[in-house]
Amino acid sequence: FEREARPVRLTVSGEVFMRHVAAAFDELRRGLEVVAAQQGRQVLRLHSAPSFASTWLSPRLPRFLAGHPGIEVRLSASTDYCRFDTDDFDADIVYGPVRAAGVEAIPVAEETVTPLCAPALAARIATPADLAAVNLILSDNKQVRWPHWFEANGLRIAAQHSIRFDRSSLALAAAADGLGVALESTLLAERDLAAGRLVAPLAGRSTDLTYVGHHLVFPRETRHRRVVRSFIEWLHSEVSGRPGD
Repeated sequence: FEREARPVRLTVSGEVFMRHVAAAFDELRRGLEVVAAQQGRQVLRLHSAPSFASTWLSPRLPRFLAGHPGIEVRLSASTDYCRFDTDDFDADIVYGPVRAAGVEAIPVAEETVTPLCAPALAARIATPADLAAVNLILSDNKQVRWPHWFEANGLRIAAQHSIRFDRSSLALAAAADGLGVALESTLLAERDLAAGRLVAPLAGRSTDLTYVGHHLVFPRETRHRRVVRSFIEWLHSEVSGRPGD
């Protein structure tokens, strides 16, 4: 190291040595993974956007665990992004732009965004213009919002929001309880749609919006870890095999 007053920085030789040390630690980590796999369970430390975790991921995790009995999953959910430099997580399912550096980002799925509501309320909605007469639930942190949907359908509606949420899971629950119409992803609403708690009243009668809202993000150097690779493969199979595809 070189000391300049208070700061300390690596010398040229130190930077060269650091690259070899980093490679050595990578090799050591791979060796530990091999030994751990031989001796027992491996741990997959996942972080996820809250709504994706509660509505889509958690209900499906039993299938992942059944197919990978040697892996233990630890799941944490928050709106914060992972800082992989602290080594707290192996992967993160993020909503919105990927902001971390030095990572790989795999799109989870193309999502369809459409108005969703309880069956009783759906009886009052025959055309997109009918939405002007019902309560529209607002999700504050969504990338696709009501003005985008109205524009795509050639409407100018001053939306009245008597209830708003900061998470899609709460908006979907409110819509299922009959509190209004939520503009949400059918990916996140899959279980409610399958159970009939929610319906898409304008399916086939309006222009829906599609986008990639979620990405699986992980440090590039961890892609070849068995637990990460297993989760990537499982996530892909779950998404590609979901109802309606």
